[in-house]
Amino acid sequence: MNKSPNIAFTAPHFAASQVGLDILEKGGTAIEAMVAAAASIAVEYPHMNGLGGDGFWLISEPGKAPIGIDAAGVSAKAATPSWYEGLDAIPSRGPKAALTMAGAVAGWQEALSISEEWQQPLPLKTLLDTAINQATWGIEVTQSLTDASNKTFDDLSSDENFAQFLIKGKALKKGKIVKLPKLAKTLEHLAENGLDDFYRGAMAQTLAADLAAVGSPITIEDFHNYRAKRVTPLGVTTSKGKIYNLPAPTQGVASLIILALYDRVQHLGTTDADMVHLLIECTKQAFIARNANVTDPSRTPVNLESLLTDESLEEMVKHISLDTAQPWPHVAKLGDTIWMGACDSEGRMVSYIQSLYWEFGSGVVSPQTGIVWNNRGTSFSLDPSSNQYLAPGLKPFHTLNPAFAELSDGRRMSYGTMGGEGQPQTQAALFARHIYHNQPIDKAIALGRWLLGRTWGDESHNLKLERDLAEYVGEDLVARGHDTVMVDPCNELMGHAGAVIRTPTGSVSAASDPRSDGKAFVNVKP
Repeated sequence: MNKSPNIAFTAPHFAASQVGLDILEKGGTAIEAMVAAAASIAVEYPHMNGLGGDGFWLISEPGKAPIGIDAAGVSAKAATPSWYEGLDAIPSRGPKAALTMAGAVAGWQEALSISEEWQQPLPLKTLLDTAINQATWGIEVTQSLTDASNKTFDDLSSDENFAQFLIKGKALKKGKIVKLPKLAKTLEHLAENGLDDFYRGAMAQTLAADLAAVGSPITIEDFHNYRAKRVTPLGVTTSKGKIYNLPAPTQGVASLIILALYDRVQHLGTTDADMVHLLIECTKQAFIARNANVTDPSRTPVNLESLLTDESLEEMVKHISLDTAQPWPHVAKLGDTIWMGACDSEGRMVSYIQSLYWEFGSGVVSPQTGIVWNNRGTSFSLDPSSNQYLAPGLKPFHTLNPAFAELSDGRRMSYGTMGGEGQPQTQAALFARHIYHNQPIDKAIALGRWLLGRTWGDESHNLKLERDLAEYVGEDLVARGHDTVMVDPCNELMGHAGAVIRTPTGSVSAASDPRSDGKAFVNVKP
């Protein structure tokens, strides 16, 4: 028997990690484990993700090109600029914010169809059973959920349908137990009737009726027309191997640009401050390219692959200086979410991300199902000159981007994070520290991080440094022209990162972020 660890799962909530590991130990695939964990974390972390949100998958089978799944919801047929007449922008909360279809469940369904090509599937009830029990018996409120409850209380607490996320009308407190019986029944219904019922069955009718009752533009026709899609991931080759991410409407191209640029300039640095500075300057170039080009796939002004060519990258490198910070800001993108990674005993790996966008999304809760609807459509613009101009049937810009790498030494790495604007930056930090600077993966994730721009609704565009990082690189960065501010160490603002790595011999390692409530498991599969 191979005694080295060869199955692994990591998630930003320990209960979801345990669920994923349990499915792997039952002989399930990495995809089946991920669906089970996705259902679980929708219950355990309801402020960040859920069945009313979206999802993106990167799936890798050894020896084959990775497969992507785009489960981003599209804007409703009735979601036209005239629907928002008299407004300067789409509201961030309420029925008018609930304008895009929820794609996550369709993504689960499409991923499971790939898993069925690999082996005999486990019953859907087996995959959803733990999440059903968690919702029935209750979840323990984490600090992350407490913070989100306090932050959104004034906006959302007056809606009677939101009461399931309060305790006696008050914000949630850490350590308390919250039961979600409506969500439990919803998951039971899907386990019995199949995931397609969400879009073309009784549940679709229920959700459409609930959304119509509060004034959302989404109709039953929007449910019936929606499908998740398999897509070809974007990829870029560096000196360390090939890195993959998802195409538009995600900011995956930005994550790839940062690392491709760093591969070209990292030799210039010799200190930790050099590393941080260069990664930040690479980030600025990536964000400029992203903001100009990433929108609904039908609207991108250039083929995003052209941004990853040697010519394009070398042009960006010209704007990167080791000594001087480029002036900033450019417009920042909001959002939070969850990322999870898995590796099964056959070496099949998954990088997955699932989100409502802002905490508790639009705040619209379906009273019959307990599902919170996303507010991803607030990324659309009502300005006709914008490349994000609202029209029916389009996908909004997504901060979500799960990452995967096939390294030159044969290792394969599934990694990612939550954190809106911070996602590409955190991916770059952990990848650079581990792959270029040989830090153990758990240390690469735990070390102090930075964030250029804003996330989680913050309005500032400066460079935020965790205190433990600022204490030894802060003065150096200021001297190069960075506008810095210090925040507490191990700060959730910096995202919940994680990684799963498999070696050519089949040994697996995994890590979770101490900034989350997560845990990483590795185990030997007999």
